[in-house]
Amino acid sequence: MFAKCFVPLLLVGFVCSASWTTATAEADDAAAKPKLVKKVSVAAIELSGDLPETNAQAGLFAEMKPSLRDMAERLEKAAKDKNISAIVLRIRSPQIGRGKINELRASVARARKSGKKVYADLQMAMPGDYLLATACDEIVMPESGTLVLPGVRAEMQFFKNLLEKLDIRADILHVGRFKGAGEPLMRSEMSDALRSQMQALIDDVYDQMVDTIAKDRKLKPEDVKKVLDEGMFSAAKAKELGLIDRVLYEDELRVAIQGSLDATELTVIGNYGKKKMDADFSGFTGLMKLISLLSGEDTSGMSLARHKIAVIYAVGAIMPGESEQGLFGNSTLGGDTIVKAIRTAEKDEKVKAIVLRVDSPGGSAMASDIIWREIVQCKKPVVASMGDVAASGGYYISMGAKKIYAEPGTLTGSIGVVGGKLAIGGLLGKVGINTDVVSRGKNSGIFSMNEPFTDSERTAMQQLMQDTYKQFTTKAATGRKMELEKLQSMAEGRVFTGLQAKANGLVDEVGTLEDAIASARTMAGIPAGEKADLLILPKPKNFFEQLLDGPEVEARVGQKVKDALPASVTGPLADAQLLQVLFREPTLTVLPYTIKIR
Repeated sequence: MFAKCFVPLLLVGFVCSASWTTATAEADDAAAKPKLVKKVSVAAIELSGDLPETNAQAGLFAEMKPSLRDMAERLEKAAKDKNISAIVLRIRSPQIGRGKINELRASVARARKSGKKVYADLQMAMPGDYLLATACDEIVMPESGTLVLPGVRAEMQFFKNLLEKLDIRADILHVGRFKGAGEPLMRSEMSDALRSQMQALIDDVYDQMVDTIAKDRKLKPEDVKKVLDEGMFSAAKAKELGLIDRVLYEDELRVAIQGSLDATELTVIGNYGKKKMDADFSGFTGLMKLISLLSGEDTSGMSLARHKIAVIYAVGAIMPGESEQGLFGNSTLGGDTIVKAIRTAEKDEKVKAIVLRVDSPGGSAMASDIIWREIVQCKKPVVASMGDVAASGGYYISMGAKKIYAEPGTLTGSIGVVGGKLAIGGLLGKVGINTDVVSRGKNSGIFSMNEPFTDSERTAMQQLMQDTYKQFTTKAATGRKMELEKLQSMAEGRVFTGLQAKANGLVDEVGTLEDAIASARTMAGIPAGEKADLLILPKPKNFFEQLLDGPEVEARVGQKVKDALPASVTGPLADAQLLQVLFREPTLTVLPYTIKIR
């Protein structure tokens, strides 16, 4: 019996000893083997500045001022790059509206679908910065960072008292109760109609902001509203409230990303996707290369794609003639320029459809109508895609398209007409300038800046504006396949967000430029999966074209002034210059105020 018990005990002891010996041996082997090296790369992309819709220049200087299109392409490139394991979006106060924010959020969403994590790197973040950041997987701020979320506010300045002191009389006429372009010049505060209009806009922008933050950060809407009521947060407080994910400095973020990727080495590629320029211009070959760069020649090679989609950028205040860059960075959208672009796309046999990307507050009623006519006459399908603003004349040119897309926060509508002048005769008299007149014709002084309209001039002007308004509303009703009476109930200068415009039938879909391009492909009958190149129009001017163009030289000087001065100074100067250009026209279809949602 003893033997029977002893043998099992010895066996147990032997087994345990063997097991310990094996584990020790495996540990020794593991220690002897070097850890596998895993090198990873992270793409860092910075968002800053005003990010125009597309490049205004071609060639050597095209990359100096990044555009919205550049940023979208760089995010797409990072998503597809097999050598990139994650993306860091360095958000540094880009000066963009809600439409562009939505475009970038969609680009981030597409990058995340590739399986790569997108980190938002914030420092001092305003609401627009934060709405971009919430589209990312994680939001990171340094300990000294600040998050500012003070809700939404609209401020309007009124100049009636100033003009009276200067003895200047504003004589502004409008068609539509909400077409309040003259109010800042003729009143000291908002009218009831304008106030109700602004309240409706601000309410919708606020609701969109609450819904976006609540959904992306998995918070209750009522908690988000409490956050917006408080408004100012340190990085630590923001993390405590669930508004951000981590409090890390940039070097700590790198370590965290390296750890999450289980990597032994991590490389951050700054300015990822930005085109690199070969700066060796020595010798004859270098000279030819420089000339090629200055001329904007495309050296990427010819595409073999059978199909193209033309994307025509209609950006700026609408005026007759050619598009121009303003002295302080603002641009005008020339009717002739856009008509030429549409005709170029229509003549190109490879172009199967056109997408009109609109970012315009409107302008000349005549130029808007000419662009609209060209779109309606176009035999290829045209889809409109609205950016930050597509109001008044911007809506006019869009309504000729087969289908209209708007961003959720696009400002659109404003179907109305405005016209008028500033009579500065009193001011001239105060400084010793007397004006003497010889005239023939009852209404010969209708465009004189010396005096306000006479009764006869005002009647003639008002009749012209009524005719323009009837033309606008009739064409809008036809384009939207809507009863004129119903369309008129949404006209009178009322401004809507993209979501409100969709609910009222003024646009077809809420979506991005990418959505509009996809719709254009479908309309053109391009098979799914078949490549179609984008033809960007109007083509940017190259260095030599700008060098020989007087207004372009002026614009470059103005841009330097703009870069050197704060936006609070250059903004009003740009608006004043634009008004001077706009009021050369007898009737305007233009948004009655400039709205910049920060």
